[in-house]
Amino acid sequence: MYPKAPSAIRKTLSRLFHSVALAALVIGMAPTAADAAPRKTTHAKKSHPSAGKRVMRTFAAGKRKPVMRAAVVPARPSYGKLAGLHSVQDELDLKSSVALVIDQETREVLLSKNDSAVLPIASLTKLMTGLIVSEAKLPMDEMITITQADVDTEKGSSSRLRVGAALTRGELLHLALMSSENRAAHALGRTYPGGMDAFVSLMNAKARMLGMNDTGYVEPTGLSSRNQSSANDLALLVNAAYNDSVLREFSTSPGHEVAVGNRTLQFKNTNRLVKNPEWDIGLQKTGYISEAGQCLVMQAQIAGRKLIMVFLDSAGRLSRIGDAERVRRWIESNPLMGGSKIIRQVNR
Repeated sequence: MYPKAPSAIRKTLSRLFHSVALAALVIGMAPTAADAAPRKTTHAKKSHPSAGKRVMRTFAAGKRKPVMRAAVVPARPSYGKLAGLHSVQDELDLKSSVALVIDQETREVLLSKNDSAVLPIASLTKLMTGLIVSEAKLPMDEMITITQADVDTEKGSSSRLRVGAALTRGELLHLALMSSENRAAHALGRTYPGGMDAFVSLMNAKARMLGMNDTGYVEPTGLSSRNQSSANDLALLVNAAYNDSVLREFSTSPGHEVAVGNRTLQFKNTNRLVKNPEWDIGLQKTGYISEAGQCLVMQAQIAGRKLIMVFLDSAGRLSRIGDAERVRRWIESNPLMGGSKIIRQVNR
């Protein structure tokens, strides 16, 4: 009865769709090929700022109302990538732009790659946080309450430790080292005698005492890209932290549960290698922010040798683990390496 109406509506909707797509393309938010395919209407969760995503509004196929979709935004390049460190080749084809493997007892350097480069270290920071807290001999059973001050405003990261949750200092230290819990680490610094400023000052003073002259800290979590160090300095930190039995135990436990109010929360280690029977790990810490890339430090015994391993600015979520596995296989195939294999001595 009205033959022209459907056609006009279709043309209007077509022009509207193309206008929206063009606008999205101009601002760098055009949908991917997968997004362009017809989909069912779904409720998209609000993306996290640190997840490399942002929410955009598109029109679902066959639907009049707009649907919230998550558009992937490329992560910012790491400092190491911007500096061209990934172009440096090594015999193991490591994915980390910085690597250092040292015999802990002889101080022989077995592998070295950009080991003097100073880069953000992300949550490797928490190893120093743990060292300061443990050496202070503060009461580990003292209850500490998570406050709004512990909420991450640097990267907007999430946490299962809600504001108002109360845990012992020992539990917070355990979660900070094992699960890289940011609110736990911040609360440890905030409640240190003298407050956060005093705590950060002690972190830097300890670094100087250990000979970590390329290292600087501005906060205890590692969320700030201004927490920076080199592989050489981090090897010194791992060696010092390994002498602390609390840090060894907490950083290598596969999992831990804590009671928070009427809830019991299960936490896991961020390093899957601690559960691998092929590894004998004495101390470890992982780290990640976009500026730092994927990071990992470990003390491990391989082929009868106690080794310190540092991997910084690794590209890819599992690449730091892959690099550690490459080093382990390399050491096992060359158990008596030394002499000509040594690149240089660490004399600090």
